[in-house]
Amino acid sequence: MPLLNHLKEYRAKLGVNQQEMGALVGTSRQTISQIERGDYSPSVTLALKIAKVCHASVEDIFVYEEEPEEP
Repeated sequence: MPLLNHLKEYRAKLGVNQQEMGALVGTSRQTISQIERGDYSPSVTLALKIAKVCHASVEDIFVYEEEPEEP
């Protein structure tokens, strides 16, 4: 299971686009896009920066769901 996230919603609350969010947290627009799509899991440092900019906890933005075990 990929790391699920609510980054797009938090970014919308801030009123910034992907380019601006990338600049705020020190990464590229492409990285923000990949995170929002679930194609890229950010480092702990990047996740903490994103949470700080969004005035939220990491757990508010990112959700890890384990894959169900096969019987």
